[in-house]
Amino acid sequence: MNKAKLMDGTALAARLLAEAKIKVDKIHQLTGVTPTLATVLVGDDPASATYVRMKRKRCEDAGMKSLLLELPQGTSTEELVIEIEKLGTDDAVHGILVQHPVPAPIDKRAAFEAIPVEKDVDGVTAGTLGRVILGMPGFAACTPKGIMRLLDEYNVDLDGTHAVVIGRSPILGRPMASMLINRHATVTLCHSRTRSLPSLVRNADVIIAAVGKPRFVKGGWIKVGAVVIDAGYNPGNIGDVDFDNAIEPCSLITPVPGGVGPMTIATLIDQTADAAAQQLGVDI
Repeated sequence: MNKAKLMDGTALAARLLAEAKIKVDKIHQLTGVTPTLATVLVGDDPASATYVRMKRKRCEDAGMKSLLLELPQGTSTEELVIEIEKLGTDDAVHGILVQHPVPAPIDKRAAFEAIPVEKDVDGVTAGTLGRVILGMPGFAACTPKGIMRLLDEYNVDLDGTHAVVIGRSPILGRPMASMLINRHATVTLCHSRTRSLPSLVRNADVIIAAVGKPRFVKGGWIKVGAVVIDAGYNPGNIGDVDFDNAIEPCSLITPVPGGVGPMTIATLIDQTADAAAQQLGVDI
């Protein structure tokens, strides 16, 4: 049996970032404005700080400005919402990202909802999720949108397939399920209370693992020829799928790192360029 083909998210993300840079350059040429992404970071979580640095670097690579607003541990929900609302009314800011997870006891939903929909380039607001569910234009959550681009890049025909999404987060599992449904897949959305999960996964043509537990999805759960997307990232560069045992039966699989992760950041940058174009009335 042949081993699965790796889905190279790094290469596709590089192409997407190059396309975003072309958009950014055109916007600047036509308006004199440089698209700007504002990132709000609350607290001192080392992993969050690392992600923010990566995103800033990708912004710079695309010729985009990156504005970082750092707030201390202990910032209240009200204080955070005020700062986000300031960014929302700032014409020089075209996209807003609240780095998550935000520390307790902040009400993260209140923080997300303070972002204007037109600047919600991370796809976290209820308005954005509603548009995704209905198949309307909008800035979808970056990880599921990046996954859809990966599936398209590798010519995965979703029409009529059975897709199993493991994880029901409002910024990954739920929008992912909606995007797959809008592409005519039959979707089973699983979570921590799902019964007989291995048997459900064994019937899947496409598996999206987004559960946040290292090597949670076992190789024995995967049927021959399935497409496996590992959206997990755990300490030690370990995904949510037991990669070494899953690679044998499946036809396509994303590595960790180098699969979904680069696509998430590239999608964020690309959507920020699109948001700037819309706000500035530029056709790109």
